[in-house]
This record gives sequence, structure tokens and C-alpha cells, in this order.
Amino acid sequence: MMQFDILTLFPEMFSGYVNESILKRAQSAKLLAIELHPLRTFATGKHRITDEPPYGGGGGMVLKPEPIFTAVSHILSIAENEPPPCPVILMSPQGRPFSHAVAQELVQHPRLLLLCGRYEGVDERVRQHLVTDEISLGDFVLTGGELAAMVIIDAVARLIPGVLGAEGAAQSDSHATGLLEGAHYTRPVNFQGWRVPEVLRSGPAANINRWRRESALRRTWQRRPELLETAVLDEADKQFLAVLAQEQVSS
Repeated sequence: MMQFDILTLFPEMFSGYVNESILKRAQSAKLLAIELHPLRTFATGKHRITDEPPYGGGGGMVLKPEPIFTAVSHILSIAENEPPPCPVILMSPQGRPFSHAVAQELVQHPRLLLLCGRYEGVDERVRQHLVTDEISLGDFVLTGGELAAMVIIDAVARLIPGVLGAEGAAQSDSHATGLLEGAHYTRPVNFQGWRVPEVLRSGPAANINRWRRESALRRTWQRRPELLETAVLDEADKQFLAVLAQEQVSS
């Protein structure tokens, strides 16, 4: 079983997402555990203050180091200054970009602690002396790290064996093979004159697999051609891409 520990000021934001659908079934099957830890419970004083204005001035507030260090020590059962036994990941727009490859890296760990930043971010000493990694969803800024943490939980959980049900289901997803996933069809066969490709209805399996591979190649060619530079391609793939290139020249 893989465990996610989430340290956040707003644990209520998670319940509507992590307790539904695939994530709910994965937790019921003991494939996944998600523990929410309210940061405010680790703050001291009458008002349990977790943030303060930054030294030197400027807009916004900064999350204080004391409650974060205390929380991580408590959650991971470690002493002060003891290295954490699992990755402690800060959700931050300054972190390394999240990707399928990063999800594959993270799923190798039995436990992850995700720290959700807020306001102007965290005290720099948290970055320097506590977190082991920083991850960003992209070149934009969110109100807080909670949405980013949910995305990481979802993307990583899908890679845990058994979570998706069908064995190897995640291996054909977009980016898992280095390509975007190709087209899918379901009933009805004929919808407003648009028909399901005959090969998908009549087989044989080898022809269906080849059609799906070419559909993935075509979609990647059209939308993310740079992915083809690093994708593993066989001779049939290369010949199909040559056909696509010729089609583009002729059009």
C-alpha cells in the first residue's frame, strides 16, 4: 500500500475529490492511503498563527517555519534535524515541472508527504532544511498547493498496480509510451453519419493494435510533434510517419 500524507491549511478541500471514484475504491481496497494533516493544529499560542508578514516588507503573508517543522516531525515520527524517511515535497511554482516521468519516479516510494504552500509561500528555511523536493504543475501560480497535491495524488495513484483494475491499463495512457493516446470509439456504430472505423469492429487483434498505434502516432504528429523526437519507434512507425509527412506536403 502507498501512503500520501498531506500537510495543508485547508484539509476540507480534499474530501470531495479523494473520496470519490477510483481514489475511493483504491483506498477501500487498501492499495492507497491518504492522510490529511491540518497545519493549524501544529501551531502554538492562543490563536495558532501559521503565517506572518515577510521581513523586508512586501505584499502577502509567509507560512511560518515552526508549525511546518513540528508537523513533519510528528507525522513522520522523527526527531528534530533527523532526515525524513520519505520524500517531503513542497507544492511550489518554483519547483521542477510535473510530468508522467515524475509520477513514475514518485510511485516507487511507499510514502510521500506533500506540503501545500499558501499565500506568498513558505519561510525559506523550510526549503533549505526540510523539504527534499519541490514540484510545480506549470508556469502559472495557483492560490495554494492543494490543487497541485490532488493532481499529484491522482496521477501517481493511477500507476499503483491494481488501482485501475485492468492490468497494464495505465501503460497505454498518453505519455506512458512517449506518445499521446489515440482515438477511442463506443456505441452507437453510426452517429449522425459518423461511423466507427471498420477495423475496430471486425479485427483481427493485430490489425486493431496497428490501427491504435497509428492513431497515437497521428495525434502526436498533429498536436505534440516534439514528443516523436524521444519516442521509441519501430520501422513500421517510421514508415507511417513518412506517410504523414507526405500527406502534409501534398495538402
